[in-house]
Amino acid sequence: MSPGGSSRGRLPGTRPAGTHDEAGASREVRDMFSRIAPRYDLLNHLLSMRFDVMWRKRLASRFAPILERPEARILDLCCGTGDLALVLANSPRCRVDSEPLCLVGADFAHPMLVRADEKARRNRGRPIKFVEADALSLPFADARFDLVATAFGFRNLANYAEGLRELRRVLKAGGSVAILEFAEPRGALFRHGFDFYFHRVLPAIGAVISGNASAYTYLPNSVARFPAPGELLKLMEESGYSGVAFESWTGGIVTLHTGHA
Repeated sequence: MSPGGSSRGRLPGTRPAGTHDEAGASREVRDMFSRIAPRYDLLNHLLSMRFDVMWRKRLASRFAPILERPEARILDLCCGTGDLALVLANSPRCRVDSEPLCLVGADFAHPMLVRADEKARRNRGRPIKFVEADALSLPFADARFDLVATAFGFRNLANYAEGLRELRRVLKAGGSVAILEFAEPRGALFRHGFDFYFHRVLPAIGAVISGNASAYTYLPNSVARFPAPGELLKLMEESGYSGVAFESWTGGIVTLHTGHA
């Protein structure tokens, strides 16, 4: 498939089963992640075989020049239980003497933020401030952040184009955006094994451990419906970002999209 092509067709945003509009999709996603919050970290690391830890560290390494600036303001969007924020806070290049409001995590699922805050209190790296907020309507001033990063959360937005515009609004001129997301691998053999694991094994394990079968059925379905890498790149360009690029990691299981406001 060419970088600009896709067999899926443009979707405004995620649509969990039983939802038909943005308000319903947003409400269902928030409720779903609130329900699975107690087992979220365990399942993330177990189901990804801890590759998720490596992926977040790799993202942080891409933006080391920003992290080492004490005045830089950084937002972890759709932060969940704060794993990416903590990786950014503990980057070897990160200045730990920065103010808490220089590194912010935002999510609209309150139970996730409770766990993120508990983890951050035990952390000795750069201080983090967690804020309950909707990614489509952020409570931040225009041109606030030097970097907005999101790991495995952008896919859950009810409107991708609106989300990109909101991210761009809160970025300073020339600021960077980083979107780390799951993708479907391209190679036929690898994709066959990935599909079996993602659509059969993962939902079964997730249902047993979390007690919520629908959440781990939603995960592979949402990845299958998410814009292909080239399509998301095009949407970023249409939303006004410059220098847009993406790279595929771990056989195409995940992609990192980057750009500048």
